[in-house]
Amino acid sequence: MNKIFYSVLIFFLFLTNLTMSGENIMILKLKDGDVKIELFEDVAPNHVKRIKELANSGKYDNVVFHRVIDGFMAQTGDVKFGNSGSADFDLKRAGMGGSDLPDLQQEFNSLPHDRGTLSMARSSDPNSANSQFFICFKPAPFLDRQYTVFGKVIEGMENVDKIKRGDEKNNGAVSDPDKIISFKSL
Repeated sequence: MNKIFYSVLIFFLFLTNLTMSGENIMILKLKDGDVKIELFEDVAPNHVKRIKELANSGKYDNVVFHRVIDGFMAQTGDVKFGNSGSADFDLKRAGMGGSDLPDLQQEFNSLPHDRGTLSMARSSDPNSANSQFFICFKPAPFLDRQYTVFGKVIEGMENVDKIKRGDEKNNGAVSDPDKIISFKSL
């Protein structure tokens, strides 16, 4: 009996590991190297679905980090105005757009905004997240349960730390910003 139990347990752990190893792992390629990200589908299923959809269709490729505040976060994801390879690219408007998809309903959860956390950017409307997201450089507990946490950097945070910072006097706006080279599922 114990042999069967352990065999079933090992098989279950194997299947769980297979799911973890690819389905909810993304690679964000930056100028200084790769960043491995785990997505939290269990607490933010619609946000994870959106991120995967946009990333795997190449919408985030060449999108700039338009707002980067030292000691806080790096924001990107404006696929309309922030894609440096697009005819619609407008650095002055980067951060004002989203995707052609409808806005998402909030999925606030109990996960903290720790170093390496990925969370969706939005306007003052809690149900206005669309494509923009940010990566926290340091813990930001004042954002907890007010923004949807959907993932976390599990490798390569040192590459996020090298993203060019913005002008503190201009809310972190970045001139000649770094960009996402590519963002895809593992």
